[in-house]
Amino acid sequence: MKALHRTRSGAIALATVVALMLAACGSDTDGDETTEGGETSATSGNDSDSENAGGEDAPASEVTDMAGNTVALPEDPQSIIATDNRIFGTLAGWGVELSAAPLDLMPVGEDVLSIYLDNADIQNLGTHVEPDMEVFVTAQPDLVLNGQRFTQYEEDIRDTIGDDVAFVDTNIDIENNPIDEQLRELTTLLGEIFGRQADAEQLIADFDASIEAAKDAYDPEQTVVGLVTSGGSINYSAPSTGRAIGPVFDVIGLTPALELDGSTNHQGDDISVEAIAQANPDWIIVLDRDAGVGTEDSATAQELIAESEALAGVTAVQEGNIIYLNPNFYTAEDIQHYTELFNQMAEAFSE
Repeated sequence: MKALHRTRSGAIALATVVALMLAACGSDTDGDETTEGGETSATSGNDSDSENAGGEDAPASEVTDMAGNTVALPEDPQSIIATDNRIFGTLAGWGVELSAAPLDLMPVGEDVLSIYLDNADIQNLGTHVEPDMEVFVTAQPDLVLNGQRFTQYEEDIRDTIGDDVAFVDTNIDIENNPIDEQLRELTTLLGEIFGRQADAEQLIADFDASIEAAKDAYDPEQTVVGLVTSGGSINYSAPSTGRAIGPVFDVIGLTPALELDGSTNHQGDDISVEAIAQANPDWIIVLDRDAGVGTEDSATAQELIAESEALAGVTAVQEGNIIYLNPNFYTAEDIQHYTELFNQMAEAFSE
């Protein structure tokens, strides 16, 4: 919230200068006033716009987080810790300053995240595998936003920071709720916390437009299979439940080429390429996990599919109907990357 504080301060200073200039020209009233020169000046007497100087809304004093908890927010938090990969892009885009975050989990190559990755003052929590929990003490936070991979540490974090620090659960529940509804709710929550309601609404509007574009372009008679490549293997991403791609089936209304049950395993489920070939999908949507985590010396998703003899005769392969997700999708999975994916699907389906 430091960035927001500076914006409001600048706006107040500007408003003060303007007020002094107006005062020098004569006194104002709540209606039309004739000046000594015979000119008419109109004043509205409405100062409500000053609260939104710089295009910002007023931050909420209290929010309901993603877990349904009512959380009282500090008026102007000076130390914010965020752990949830799904919110980094949004916070960075709004210029929200962080005192600590798991920098090792942030997607590489995302220009918007440079304000965090290139900032030596941000304390690094490491990763969810071995997080540096001491940072929750040394950063002296007054606001913690926790979710996704760090959800498992909620109790430890709460015990460490104490009851006086605002703790907001940002984790989305895609096992029991549609991914699109959860992303809208999360984005709205962030907008309320940081006084960026209008910006949140714009992100949601872009998201909804991308969904409609993909729906309009897709022919439900064409079948789709979702895949995750990891460790040199081609794995299955089941409709609805599979990692990253699975929820997309429900949002767009894709027709599965395979109806096999799956899991939310981050590497996808084991499946033989022969089973995929037998299903003969018209489209393949692929997430390259190794590229997402920067694994070296691993074959890319494009290489694995191109070199598979079993898949050579599949319609999707022969016709080039393969959609490769942005590799950073794996470590982001935010509303921006889903918007990018749906627009990518719309373009591919249209062709």
